[in-house]
Amino acid sequence: MKEEDIKMFLDDFKKADITKKLDMWYFAVEQEAIWEEALAEMSMIAQATNPQKGKVMEEE
Repeated sequence: MKEEDIKMFLDDFKKADITKKLDMWYFAVEQEAIWEEALAEMSMIAQATNPQKGKVMEEE
């Protein structure tokens, strides 16, 4: 989401009635869950593609 979109969303949230606020809250929570799942999947793919990059190098 662009910064402008976030600002507009929050402005709309401030102006909304309680029912609309709940709908917006649940929408945002749902989006968070979707992105967390996508990021986890992306991380697993990246690690499987190049497992050496994710390892900490041991000091000699």
